[in-house]
Amino acid sequence: MEKVAVVATLMAMVVCGSLMETAIAAVYTVGDSSGWTTIGNVDYKQWAAIKTFKVGDTIVFTYNKQFHNVMQVKHADYRSCNASAPIATHSTGNDSIVIKTYGHHFYMCAVPGHCQAGQKVDINVERDSSTMAPSPSISDPPTSSFLPSPSSAPTSSASSKPNSVGKATSSTILRFTLGLAIAMFVGIV
Repeated sequence: MEKVAVVATLMAMVVCGSLMETAIAAVYTVGDSSGWTTIGNVDYKQWAAIKTFKVGDTIVFTYNKQFHNVMQVKHADYRSCNASAPIATHSTGNDSIVIKTYGHHFYMCAVPGHCQAGQKVDINVERDSSTMAPSPSISDPPTSSFLPSPSSAPTSSASSKPNSVGKATSSTILRFTLGLAIAMFVGIV
């Protein structure tokens, strides 16, 4: 009977660990307290630059729907402020958009002159670096590509994104939880 309880506990841990990615997702209000507007010279490029967006996060556009809207557009249309071929259009005044893919997501206000005045934002969702490249095996010696040259200064994306320092990623938490579950299972069986 004790083994059944242990197996049930381990299964619950695995399920909870896999659900953590959803629970860890952040919600970002575009422009913070200023919202989505042309008033106040909000720098949306700077706003997005200090955020670390992940798949599963939600971006919220809050605005007066009589004066603004939100269009998701392709990169070329974003650069030229062309609203003639949107990927998606939002116009409720309180639009929540869940980020479902990696890469750049371009949004702009399609009211004439607003995009040109800076009411546009590039939400860049980078892949989690811990899942991008496989770890070298123990038998593989380090190569020069893993070692920085003495003349190059170290770089870090975390230094330009202060809210990413010290954050555990959902994949790290999931791996830890699964490892703990396996360790407990192996120790008991």
